[in-house]
Amino acid sequence: MATNSNQTRGAGQHAGNGQVSKSKMAAKQKAARKRRKIIVFAAEIIILVAMLAVLFVLFDKTEEAPIVVELPTEAESIGIASQVEESPVMKGYWNIALFGIDAENEKQLVKGARSDSIMIASINLDTGDIKLVSVYRDTYLNIGDDYYIKCNTAYSNGGGEQAVTMLNANLDLDIQDFIAIGYEGLKGVVDGLGGVYLDVDEQELKHINNYQYSIDKILKCGYTEVTKTGYQKLDGMQAAAYCRIRYRTGDDFARAASQRELIQAIEERIKEVDLATLTKVFEEVMGHVVTSLTTDDILPYLSQVSNYKIVDEGGFPESSMRTTGNIGSKGSSVIPVDLESNVVWLHEFLFGVEDYKVSDKVKEYSGEIKAETSPYLNK
Repeated sequence: MATNSNQTRGAGQHAGNGQVSKSKMAAKQKAARKRRKIIVFAAEIIILVAMLAVLFVLFDKTEEAPIVVELPTEAESIGIASQVEESPVMKGYWNIALFGIDAENEKQLVKGARSDSIMIASINLDTGDIKLVSVYRDTYLNIGDDYYIKCNTAYSNGGGEQAVTMLNANLDLDIQDFIAIGYEGLKGVVDGLGGVYLDVDEQELKHINNYQYSIDKILKCGYTEVTKTGYQKLDGMQAAAYCRIRYRTGDDFARAASQRELIQAIEERIKEVDLATLTKVFEEVMGHVVTSLTTDDILPYLSQVSNYKIVDEGGFPESSMRTTGNIGSKGSSVIPVDLESNVVWLHEFLFGVEDYKVSDKVKEYSGEIKAETSPYLNK
């Protein structure tokens, strides 16, 4: 089991609170409203965490279980800078990396396929506020061993461990948990909830069925074409295709926004269905989820589940501090004009830290990104 170096989830944090804190938590978990609170927790974070929260409560009744991948417990081994590990601010947050994987099978879901979607969910443990940040998949970063390329390559090369390490090292973060899901899992969630409501515009209508076709070549389950624009209910295949559309105004930035929109649409549907429906959905899709989380990781937070809520969302690199360009053989990339400035912005956005001082590694990476990309951008 992965444990947080800041001891926000293990014995280190809770030992200071003593047995009183544990007994209070146990009492709350035995309350009659326990299961309903878990569903509120699910509704107020995001679908991936939601699936796990319900699974952990129903673990003994669930035939399917997520594929658990343990991450190293040493902070340095997963790219966490010493100043980040020691930061008192970071001790108040639980940061989870979320990956949507372009996988054709369960093996590729663990490693071997690129992450089509990369998000960070940062949970303020004092307030319950959650902020979502999309890290654009084509962002030019150090993915490990001082090799710079599109960041979605990290998951393909080394699975969740390398992808988490990449995020920590480049962004000065303390992420020690991740959740990854593929097409089949996403489709199963949406279909199990009876579909989700999304607004399809003219540009999206031109491409959504082509993306359904490409996903169907993997899943071989058939699909129903979307034939009109406007706010409408989409099924699992349609929703999966919707959040993959890239060829429109805004390109990959728009696609990342659509992915966050889908998460919020799923959140709304979760609020509308009953516990039996949710239980069935989660039991059916758990086998298509890869995660570092275990029962011991999630249970300490259930006493405060009703307080969690999504309060803001954004994208990295920040819009005023990024550009795009074709970086030779590495292809069309999203380039942080100055990685340092972007990391300063990210820490203010997520943690409210003003004038954050980046680590020496981030300074090093920032300089190397400029050196490698400038010759292509200045042509």
